Amino acid sequence: MDNEIQLISDGDGLAVIGDAEDVERFLASEGLPSKDLGMPRLKSIVATGAVAAQAGSEIAANSGRWVKLTKESAEVVKKYGMRESSKSGLSTGVVKGNKGQIRGFVEFVKTPRSLVTNPAVLAGAAGIMAQIAMQQTMNEITDYLATIDEKVDDVLRAQKDAVLARMIGVGFVIEESMTIREKRGRVDEVTWSKVQTAPATIAETQAYALRQLDALAEKMERKTKIGDLAAAAKEAESTVRGWLAVLARCFQLQDAIAVLELDRVLDASPDELDGHRLGLKAARQRRLELISECTERLVARMDAAAGTANAKVLLHPASSPAVVQASNHVTSGVHDFHELLGIESAERSSEARRWADAAVEVRDKALETGAKGVDAARSRGSETLTRANTVRVKLSDEIAERARRLRGDEKKHPEDA
Repeated sequence: MDNEIQLISDGDGLAVIGDAEDVERFLASEGLPSKDLGMPRLKSIVATGAVAAQAGSEIAANSGRWVKLTKESAEVVKKYGMRESSKSGLSTGVVKGNKGQIRGFVEFVKTPRSLVTNPAVLAGAAGIMAQIAMQQTMNEITDYLATIDEKVDDVLRAQKDAVLARMIGVGFVIEESMTIREKRGRVDEVTWSKVQTAPATIAETQAYALRQLDALAEKMERKTKIGDLAAAAKEAESTVRGWLAVLARCFQLQDAIAVLELDRVLDASPDELDGHRLGLKAARQRRLELISECTERLVARMDAAAGTANAKVLLHPASSPAVVQASNHVTSGVHDFHELLGIESAERSSEARRWADAAVEVRDKALETGAKGVDAARSRGSETLTRANTVRVKLSDEIAERARRLRGDEKKHPEDA
């Protein structure tokens, strides 16, 4: 008997829906780690829309798992050639295989069917998938902040800007709302009213942190003297990681707001869920682009500073390596931050040039230049000697010729002797 599993992908994750054993067998055959999709919640979502009872019963009979799409897992999924919808941005398909075969899911069925053809089911599944993906990122940001040991609240408290102070309170309110959502399974009007003004405060804090990073980049660009460059690099090394932590916290809270927002739309206007999900996805991508542009500018300035420092290592043997070290520290921190948020970036590091190596190079160039000078002098000396010998030989020939002429004249006129 052939069993089927249904696949739904939104570009960030993959939902695998079907009989529990079949789903587990498929995931194991492809080596894909997963987490629970939450099929009971999907059933309650589609029950609020105009969905046939058959769809609800089919959801109840199935199991669902969610897979985060990394470069590796995306390649695994790619081979199934799922069909993409330009309207929803979702890719869907059905894979069938023989029951009991561990690696039996080999045939991709292109004929659309059952759950993956139901617009309400797809919208609900995509909404849940988006929430799971954002919650995954939120958890990873929590781990990131713990790893780099940056106390975001301490960074915020050190600033005099009132917006940054409000950010701490906003975080408390959002976390409280997420706790209520987890307990109740929904976001009602009362819960939503608590966080409605939070996005403005978070956006202002994010803008402030980006301005701080831009200011550091501009300061690096203006410095030309190694001493000033070293001071600016040291400042960047000590402060950049803190501002990256603030940006990470902003991103985390923005994802939390989006999770609450999707639940609120599900509760109040389920028919608008798909459009709202796409809008949130576009806004999130724009935030990522702004962060990427700002941090890449900073890395470019740090790389340029490292190059300048290496070029002047002979004159500043102590300050130049410090600039390169600070540059590498900042670049490494930005790379880790990009990796956390899924931003493409190339990890770069500069090697500090040793004073001795630079001195040897200068010596070698001097010796090479000197050798060329000696060779040139030798060449000029040889040319001068050759010319002198030529003149001497020519003069001797002329004297001999004149003597012969004189002897000839004496023979012709002996009376004159």
